[in-house]
Amino acid sequence: MLEVILDTETTGLSIIEKHRIVEIGCIELENQIPTNKIFHEYLNPQRSVSEDAYKIHGYSDDFLSDKKTFSEIAESFLKFIEDKKIIIHNAAFDLSFLNYEFRLINQKAINNNIIDTLEIARQKYPGSQNSLDALCKRFNIDNSKRAKHNALIDCQLLKEIYINLIDQKEPKLNLESAEVTDLKFNDSHIKKNNNLRKI
Repeated sequence: MLEVILDTETTGLSIIEKHRIVEIGCIELENQIPTNKIFHEYLNPQRSVSEDAYKIHGYSDDFLSDKKTFSEIAESFLKFIEDKKIIIHNAAFDLSFLNYEFRLINQKAINNNIIDTLEIARQKYPGSQNSLDALCKRFNIDNSKRAKHNALIDCQLLKEIYINLIDQKEPKLNLESAEVTDLKFNDSHIKKNNNLRKI
């Protein structure tokens, strides 16, 4: 099963104020394992970055001025996510911006199957902080590279969070059951040989 972890950065918080996407990051997974296929683009939003957004991601108008526009990368982006489940943290935000961008170029909205990790986290940990940073702390995921928001770094962190949320972590040695098995083995030996002493 192919999935895509997706994140965006924007010029501001609302499409009502005509804010646009400045970065898209995607990481492909197959059965929750990265395939090494990524999609990553910085975008010229064709408008200024708000001061608040700049503080979050650090992408200036000057930095973005020579980047591709969304219309120039739309086809390759759609090809990358085609027929794949998309994993997003706070999906309503990213989808509103992506679909706004598609409307601006007269394209249909995204209709992929969407998994919102924020909703999963809220169901599993009601009343808790469920931001990306809070979930990294909960699952002991190193987020030290996240000095500022970056779509690709956030995708890498979300991949780890997603695996923890759906309980598909790599199996770990169950020391408790190993101890129980060892004790049973020792007990049977003691019954057979009273000279043996359990340490």
